[in-house]
Amino acid sequence: MTKQKTHSFHNTIIREYDIRGIYNETLFDNDAEILGNLFGLEVGKNKTVNVGYDGRLSSVKLKKKLVKGLIDSGVNVNEIGLVPTPLLYYSCFELVADGGIIVTGSHNPKNHNGFKIVLNDKPFFGTNLIELSKKAKKFNLKKMNGSVKKFSLMDKYVKRLIKNFNQKKKINIIWDSGNGAAGDVMKALAENIDGKYELLFSEIDGTFPNHHPDPSEPKNLVFCKNRLLDLKYNVGFAFDGDGDRLGVIDDKGRAISGDKLLLLLAKEMLKSTKCKVIADVKCSQVLFDEVERLGGEIFMCKTGHSHVKNNLKKLNADLAGEMSGHIFYAKDYYGFDDAFFAAVKVLEIINNNDKKLSDLVDEIPRVFNTPEIRIDCDDNKKFDIIRKITERQKRSKKKITDIDGVRVSEKDGWWLLRASNTQPAIVLRCESLTQNGLDFQKQSVKDELSEFDIDIDIDIDEKIIS
Repeated sequence: MTKQKTHSFHNTIIREYDIRGIYNETLFDNDAEILGNLFGLEVGKNKTVNVGYDGRLSSVKLKKKLVKGLIDSGVNVNEIGLVPTPLLYYSCFELVADGGIIVTGSHNPKNHNGFKIVLNDKPFFGTNLIELSKKAKKFNLKKMNGSVKKFSLMDKYVKRLIKNFNQKKKINIIWDSGNGAAGDVMKALAENIDGKYELLFSEIDGTFPNHHPDPSEPKNLVFCKNRLLDLKYNVGFAFDGDGDRLGVIDDKGRAISGDKLLLLLAKEMLKSTKCKVIADVKCSQVLFDEVERLGGEIFMCKTGHSHVKNNLKKLNADLAGEMSGHIFYAKDYYGFDDAFFAAVKVLEIINNNDKKLSDLVDEIPRVFNTPEIRIDCDDNKKFDIIRKITERQKRSKKKITDIDGVRVSEKDGWWLLRASNTQPAIVLRCESLTQNGLDFQKQSVKDELSEFDIDIDIDIDEKIIS
């Protein structure tokens, strides 16, 4: 029997890269069922969709509703259990699925949740999600009965991660999953690496009782850093809530920024082959200059894991990364962002070099820059503000990149302003070869924002010598 259904998603949960909201405030169990219906219709009857979920307290209920929605649309579901996001992506290749959805709030607060979606091994995002939300307002569903099967792929996945890792020396490692969904895979991977190791907060617990699982925030790396320094271990790894972003701490206890991490990985790859690399607009100019100097090709792209994945395929690139810690390998891997695979590649660097990781970091040319800074700004204003600033900069004679906000190169550095796609915020970053140059870039940003009704009374005077 065909039934007409109507549904409205809360207007804040359809994001650029995925669906995210506050559970039982903007995101509800019924949203999961309708998403299952709509995505099932998109995929097609008798097609296969893999479903996983993270360790949040709301994830099991949302997963059950999602599976119901999918099978009611005639889709066959492979349930792969409580897993990190990269394992969901891997499962789509291993089980040759047509699509995949993971219930996850990623690194968002514990009362948030959402969905990341792939279709035919490509991210399903942006206009795809907007169109899906429009279809929800009126659609016909002929209720059918798809099948449900259950799979456990963790052992196969971990074997795949270390398949090409030829370890020659012992490496001592601190591992920290912050009680996120990465915990079980992290433990299994640690047991397969020769050397001492210590696990921090590996138990999956959706209340995140120790620290929030977001390695881009320095305060969340303190436990890993302090334990590494106490034990004098070689490297520390920290994972975000769903295991697709990696934080790395060197043997001196220093967090390695996402762009430096990408450069270290690219330099290792360039030892054996010329390669193409993709980096997002927030990355240091040092990364772009050094990859080209070493004989590689490098391209700048929009921020966002979905944009990077699509560009990786479009440009037939080998490696990609973002400031946020998403790392993507197409060479000898599948091209999706996988913090575990990236961790193994960092271990390869340590394994293949006589120098310590900290020595390799110190070889990177030093510049003065700010961290990524977010300024609160209404969602309804942020894109218009960036558009006006971009138009003004286009009338100048400066070198600008406007693929994602506006990145302006002037004097001996650059500044960037872009609208966040995940928060009501404007993102800025500045960099220069000198302290005076950095001061100039920061003043340029303040001047650009001064005419708009937003609070810029923030400390953008913090600098990092990186």
